[in-house]
Amino acid sequence: MTRVLLIVALIAVAFWVFTIVDCAIQPKTRHRGVSKPLWLVIVILIPVLGGVLWLLVGRRPRPTPVAPLAPDDDPQFTGSFGSIRDQDERIRRLEEELAMLDAESDWDPPRPPSTEIDARAATDAGSEELSASEDTGSDASTPGEQTSGSHPDDDERGHRGAVG
Repeated sequence: MTRVLLIVALIAVAFWVFTIVDCAIQPKTRHRGVSKPLWLVIVILIPVLGGVLWLLVGRRPRPTPVAPLAPDDDPQFTGSFGSIRDQDERIRRLEEELAMLDAESDWDPPRPPSTEIDARAATDAGSEELSASEDTGSDASTPGEQTSGSHPDDDERGHRGAVG
């Protein structure tokens, strides 16, 4: 029997300490009925009954936190977009601006690869002839002369626009 009384006394003391601390740390806006210091006096002087009164009468429930809204659920956020007609008008203007930019562009489309390959093949053929004449020791042309199939802008190695 004494063990049961000891356990009940420990629970009562823990409850009493909990209600004192809870009453002391709550902001003044969460106290109902009387002022905060008076609630502390009630809870301290009437140990268990004061704590029960504090929890049932004196303590205001916490305000429910406002759940954060996703941007598309928030009427203030979605209201800032304007109407569908405004969005359609903006899209139309942007498309017109892009069309004007495309028309003003001086961008040259790339040439078909077949012309580049033909030019390279002709250049390579000219360089092969030149290297073949160098191997045999016969001097078919000098660096300043043009060989057949070469371009006037080619250097002695057959590279167009190369320096030195």
